[in-house]
Amino acid sequence: MLINEAYAQAATSTQAEPSLMSLLPLIGILVIFYFLLIRPQTKRAKEQKLMREGLQKGDEVIISGGELGRVSSVGESYITLEIAPNIEITVLKAGVQTLLPKGTLKNIDTGKGNKMPKNNKPQKASDTQESDSEDSNATSSNESQK
Repeated sequence: MLINEAYAQAATSTQAEPSLMSLLPLIGILVIFYFLLIRPQTKRAKEQKLMREGLQKGDEVIISGGELGRVSSVGESYITLEIAPNIEITVLKAGVQTLLPKGTLKNIDTGKGNKMPKNNKPQKASDTQESDSEDSNATSSNESQK
């Protein structure tokens, strides 16, 4: 009697254990995630950290809010930016997003000047509507001739 019970227990406990081949797709997905997502992110974070540690007076930067400025002083965790003549703000170093090439701030178009040539006058709204309707009429007549 005891022998029959022993065979019955052995038959029920023989389950196939997961082999290495069944884990291979999961391992492959993890490797792909590492090379496509994790590694580039850590590389960018390391570059940002080095850039922030290397900031010095006179560097031109963009901070996280989109403001551009020239570094006027550098502290342990803060920098002072000159965003306009005689206007300075203090921001965290962590807020610096991009280090710009020297001279970039001089070449930026601020949009303050009038770019329109003197001989080119702005059109009135009624003139624009008339020219649009003439263009659409000309287009429809050209299409009907084809």
